[in-house]
Amino acid sequence: MAESEEQVHEVEDESKIAYKPPAVKTIDEIASIDENDESLRLYKEKLLGNVEERVFWPDNPNKVILRKMSVLLEGRPDKEIDLQDPSQLKDIKFVVKEGAKYRLMITFNVQREIVSGLRFSNKIAKGPFNSKDEYMVGSYGPKKEVYEYKSPEEEFPSGMLQRGEFKVKSVFTDDDKNEILSWEWKLEIKKDWKD
Repeated sequence: MAESEEQVHEVEDESKIAYKPPAVKTIDEIASIDENDESLRLYKEKLLGNVEERVFWPDNPNKVILRKMSVLLEGRPDKEIDLQDPSQLKDIKFVVKEGAKYRLMITFNVQREIVSGLRFSNKIAKGPFNSKDEYMVGSYGPKKEVYEYKSPEEEFPSGMLQRGEFKVKSVFTDDDKNEILSWEWKLEIKKDWKD
């Protein structure tokens, strides 16, 4: 909601962006490059782990498995959305105090291949007010343990005009702009906490 130096802002003409995603290479291709160089092989093994073990949930064909989104609130219990349960993704509403400090956290797993350029964005709307926050999450290799991404600390808006219910559409994508998951939720900003 509040601007941060680490946020990526929407650019009207994406052709002006100098960043180009790297060519897609499988883990097998990366592991086989310079396989006779022992120090490079050990370095890649340290980065990638055991390349033989990279499918941890065979029934799930996805490379990225989103587990949950949390709103981490200073001095308050965290509020969570279970992204594994589609039925919970309907009618979610968090009530928060104006001016409260918070961070967003996404918990996820990666399997099968390396994923690059993961991004997390929120489109926020209340009447004529619209904004978009976008965060560069990064690139990750397969591992069974969960990854956690925490956004920079921000502050909910305050003031009488900022109170009320906001609709939020969250989207998690990769470098190729493939949508991994999107979900909608509501955020209600009040003068004080409502437990």
